[in-house]
Amino acid sequence: MEGLGNPESFTSCSHGAGRAMSRSMAIKTLDLVHEKQHLDELGIIHSIQTRKDLDEATSAYKDISKVMSQQADLVKIVYELTPLAVVKG
Repeated sequence: MEGLGNPESFTSCSHGAGRAMSRSMAIKTLDLVHEKQHLDELGIIHSIQTRKDLDEATSAYKDISKVMSQQADLVKIVYELTPLAVVKG
C-alpha cells in the first residue's frame, strides 16, 4: 500500500484485516476440518491441527478485500500478496 496522507485519519490506515470474531468464539464455532481443508486446497502451509489452533484461523479474520475497499480514501494498493504460510507462533 501507499498512504495517501489523509489528515482526517492522522495520515494513518488499518495495519491488518482485523478480527471478525474473538479467539474463544473462533474455537467454539469454526469447523476444524473445513479450515484445514480450505488452506490445503490453496496450497498454504499451516499449523492448524486441533480446535485450539482455530483462534488464528483465516475465517476468524475480516475479509481483507472489504477492509481495503473501505479505506480507499486512505491508501492506494500497489501490490497484492498471496499468503504462503499461516503458522501460529
